[in-house]
Amino acid sequence: MTSEPPVFEDVEDAARRLEGHAVVTPLLRCDVLDEAGGGRVFVKAECLQRTGSFKFRGAWNRLSRLDAEQKKRGVVAFSSGNHAQGVAAAAKLLGMPAVIVMPADAPAVKAEGVRALGARIVPFDRETEDRNAIAARLAAETGAVVVPAFDDPFVIAGQGTTGLEIVAQAAGVSLDAVLCPAGGGGLVAGVGLAMKRLSPETRIWAVEPAGFDDHRRSLAAGRIVCNERLTGSICDALLAPAPGEITFALNRMQLSGAVTVSDDEALAAMAFAFRHLKIVLEPGGAVALAAVLNRRVETQGRAVCMVVSGGNVDPALFARALT
Repeated sequence: MTSEPPVFEDVEDAARRLEGHAVVTPLLRCDVLDEAGGGRVFVKAECLQRTGSFKFRGAWNRLSRLDAEQKKRGVVAFSSGNHAQGVAAAAKLLGMPAVIVMPADAPAVKAEGVRALGARIVPFDRETEDRNAIAARLAAETGAVVVPAFDDPFVIAGQGTTGLEIVAQAAGVSLDAVLCPAGGGGLVAGVGLAMKRLSPETRIWAVEPAGFDDHRRSLAAGRIVCNERLTGSICDALLAPAPGEITFALNRMQLSGAVTVSDDEALAAMAFAFRHLKIVLEPGGAVALAAVLNRRVETQGRAVCMVVSGGNVDPALFARALT
């Protein structure tokens, strides 16, 4: 497997590979959202993707390329939950074993989803243990292939198919901006590849939780900058230690910038999505919507699209958002 950054043609190839396996998720809009954003606002509902997040796209594009011997030995992934479920689902469909290195504090709904798909969970402590080292040890012991959550060209290309669908579904509307949640940066890097080829005038923005703005600071510094903390936000899906090397190489060229939203703003966006769009979002999946609702980027009189990237939320936290 190559470690070179993917190109647009890799995204097209991923789309062919995903056909018939991934859901073509809808592009939603409503008058209330247009009023709130002051323009024409679209929502790419990846919360309705297989396993409840966009992560299945990249996982399938990566796992489906393994040869027969690699499939026999299986895969190891590390994830707080959405990549874990994407890998577990792809592995089950392809008939291979999967082991997931997962934070002990991951939402229960995500851990339950991984187990239901037949994968084995190896828990770890975010603050004191190195997930990369654990995954590497497990792979060395079993011969399994490590499947990174974001810093892999085939994973990035798979996530980029979201961007292909946005352009096709916008039906000729010239989008001024696209906003994507950013943890390790795989989704926004892949979407950026698609948009820069098909809609080069569209500005691409990363959205991060407040206090975990490693993309914003890395873009300002011109190099990868790590987060000071690994815990402390309800946006568990976006708490990567830093941008990936491959993702940052793409994002420093493709992004117009990165903005942040608070946990409370993410909760309010979850409630907005439920009431007006009739969809369920997790906090990390709602940050791009929160950025639009709170005008973190210019939306007045413009056509913008945001990706709501996941809907795997524990009931108690979702109830908190609604109340």
